Amino acid sequence: MMRCPNCNSKDIGKIGSHQFYCWGCFIELTVNGEKMSVYQVEEDGTLSSLDDLFFEEDIAQPEMHAN
Repeated sequence: MMRCPNCNSKDIGKIGSHQFYCWGCFIELTVNGEKMSVYQVEEDGTLSSLDDLFFEEDIAQPEMHAN
């Protein structure tokens, strides 16, 4: 089960093959191998990176387990 690195919510929806959306804090997550990137969705639909707000070790290995 994946948890949001921002709010620790498990309420994560899949919106693409490697893209997820947190319904707890309304951010978008992209997972590429062992690297996770975090984005804020702006009013116009563009994405702004929030990676600089997280430590590299916090977002490097997402907690994902098959159900």
